[in-house]
Amino acid sequence: MTGIILDSILMLLLVAAIGYGIKLEKKLKALREGQLAFAGAVTELNNAAGRAEKALATLRASGQETDLLHDRIIKARAVKQELEVLIARAPAGLPSRSAAPQVAAPAEEPLELQVPASAVAPLLDDEARARRMASLMERIEGARAVMKAPAARPTAPVEASTPVRQALAANHAAQQSLNRARRSLDEDLFAA
Repeated sequence: MTGIILDSILMLLLVAAIGYGIKLEKKLKALREGQLAFAGAVTELNNAAGRAEKALATLRASGQETDLLHDRIIKARAVKQELEVLIARAPAGLPSRSAAPQVAAPAEEPLELQVPASAVAPLLDDEARARRMASLMERIEGARAVMKAPAARPTAPVEASTPVRQALAANHAAQQSLNRARRSLDEDLFAA
């Protein structure tokens, strides 16, 4: 009889051990799944860190391009102010010759600048600034045509148009470069 009691106690202990083993197996399975999810999260974090490093490198390059662009803009503004002063100094009625090529300019606009350089308000719109610079270049070309005539005034305004063209080209190239850098930075930042 003691053998049956010991066998039944042993069977109860075995059933409890099997139940505890099943419970432990479920917990281990959940732990393994959590570990796999954690490994995936670590991989995603590593990829995001790589993209962030690339974005920072692009941002640093953009910062350097911005500094270069800022310097070019300052130089272009200085050249623009010099040109405005030269245009303001130009005489109101420059003699025109029929042999000289005529520039298509509105009749109501004389070759001189109507507003003094100190009263010119800064333009905020790039297109308006571009139109104004194009108008300025037309005026310079008109003055150049008149200046090429014999017994004309000194050629200082004519020589000033070359730096303006260079400044305009540099400003345009820098603006395109900055826009490319911004688009690239936006794509990198929002790719994640």
